Amino acid sequence: MSAHDTPSVRRHQERLTAEGIDVVRVTYPDLIGTDRARDVLLDHLPSACEHGLAFCRAVYHTTPRGDVVAIQGGIDAGLPDISVRPDLSTLARVPWEPGVAWCLGDTIDPATGGPSAESPRDLLHSVLARCTDAGLSPVIGPELEYFLLEEDATAPNGWRRSPAVTGTVYTAGLRADPDNHLLRTLRQLRDLGIGVITGNHEFDGGQYEINLTHSDALDAADRAFRFKAAVKELARTEGKLATFMAKPFNDSGGSGFHLHFSCVDADGHNVFDDPAGAFGLADNARYAIAGLLAHAPALAALLNPTVNSYKRFGPGTLAPWLINWGLDNRSAMVRIPPERGSGARLELRLGDASANPYLAIAALTAAALLGVQEGKEPPAPLEGYGYDLEKSKVLPMNLTAALDALEADEALTELLGKDFTASFLAYKRDEAERFQRHVTDWEFAEYSYHL
Repeated sequence: MSAHDTPSVRRHQERLTAEGIDVVRVTYPDLIGTDRARDVLLDHLPSACEHGLAFCRAVYHTTPRGDVVAIQGGIDAGLPDISVRPDLSTLARVPWEPGVAWCLGDTIDPATGGPSAESPRDLLHSVLARCTDAGLSPVIGPELEYFLLEEDATAPNGWRRSPAVTGTVYTAGLRADPDNHLLRTLRQLRDLGIGVITGNHEFDGGQYEINLTHSDALDAADRAFRFKAAVKELARTEGKLATFMAKPFNDSGGSGFHLHFSCVDADGHNVFDDPAGAFGLADNARYAIAGLLAHAPALAALLNPTVNSYKRFGPGTLAPWLINWGLDNRSAMVRIPPERGSGARLELRLGDASANPYLAIAALTAAALLGVQEGKEPPAPLEGYGYDLEKSKVLPMNLTAALDALEADEALTELLGKDFTASFLAYKRDEAERFQRHVTDWEFAEYSYHL
């Protein structure tokens, strides 16, 4: 029986019709985690499931400004297609768009019949398969921050924070959010069904954080990807801009993407907990910490993936820019929260909000797996404030240095896949090179009058 008339697809059609839905939006992530999509009329869903939706493969090589980077398999190959098939198990009604349901798509290379080499979701699939082979089942809890902006013709970049009020860190309600953006967004995301649990105003004006539940790593990546896309769409419905860029403003801090990580056994028991182990942690938990520290320079390329990311680093930024770990220490790159038992976990605080959730989680799990396989203990945990150059090594402080570290980390790139790594490095090196040629406002203000 062909895919277009299978009972499961027909059942989905019947259910969606009964719910008043006539369009299915099929979405997948590109290299930088932006959602690429096509709206499919419900009558044509069986055909989309059977034949897939054709997209140009160079969408993975397209910059945010719409230029196509010359990466192998794109322009040089005549701009071939990839095929995207709806994953109907991920269907969800879009609360703010009547008649629309949303699902993720699986990408296929028609030339090989296998996943596209650049597909972030398939990369995470492959890393998790290696974890399964090693007896590890990763669980992830994502935490993401973002800025809400409104247009302002008098602002240097045309946008101002919404609202601009400061001093409202860890608050909720009208004092921090007079337009009730957070409350409205929380309820819409709840109805979308992506596992949001709490939200609050964050450190800077117009900055918010919304937390998601812990779940298996692929599901957590799916939900974080959909969360970012949904928040940006909801802001657009209000005539505003939600941005997950690392550091949008010179006079404020950046936005983080923290990942809580643990592993469970076949019965769902947390295997990072061990009351008899050092610090109350099982051997594999400590080995995973050592793996994150060992591969931290390369991880920066995937968890801090833009030129702008490194403007978030440096003294006094509250962002982790040194390679260290600590027990319930928020100044450390890897923090061990105080909970043990079912709550035993580590928190990787390295990432910023611009990171592609699939690549960030793939990198985290890959480095942890390498640490477990190597079986080495981490150094002593950090004590006191973590930003001390005498205590810890420095992470790469710009995108080019991070890309060099990723390219040099053979163990990590082997696990991530050579084809993916080559494409990612070429794409991101192009970004760094374009920035180096760009004359910034700072340069003009610094030099034009006096020189």
